[in-house]
Amino acid sequence: MFSKSCEYGIRATAFIAVQATMSKRACLKDIAKAIDSPVAFTAKILQQLARTGIIHSVQGAAGGFEMDESRIHKIMLSQIVAAIDGDNIYKGCGLGLGTCNASKPCPVHDKFVIIREELKDMLEGTSVQDLTLGLRNGLTYLKR
Repeated sequence: MFSKSCEYGIRATAFIAVQATMSKRACLKDIAKAIDSPVAFTAKILQQLARTGIIHSVQGAAGGFEMDESRIHKIMLSQIVAAIDGDNIYKGCGLGLGTCNASKPCPVHDKFVIIREELKDMLEGTSVQDLTLGLRNGLTYLKR
């Protein structure tokens, strides 16, 4: 459903947010290891997230990536998805057809519209802070 970049972006943001709740800055290698992603690929994703203001990049020997802890509850998953994948997830056809709509629906159009709306509600209603709660308690994981 999400691109691989988007999946890694969500996981990286969650990891950085957990670090922020402990007043720590995360380095690229630690992030890549925590989310089980190649370092170079992770760097590109983090650049996208930093350009959109979701995370902050700090240069120098003690540099890395961080988030303002006071904003973690305001950043929604929908913002991360938009920063990396755009809004195509809300528009695409369930069968991958290019011109699927209500006037020319695919066989699963009506059911897929409902799923897309539920997904949108979940992404817009889930904050990065929501992700950190399970991670900090060890109830959820970023890699297996």
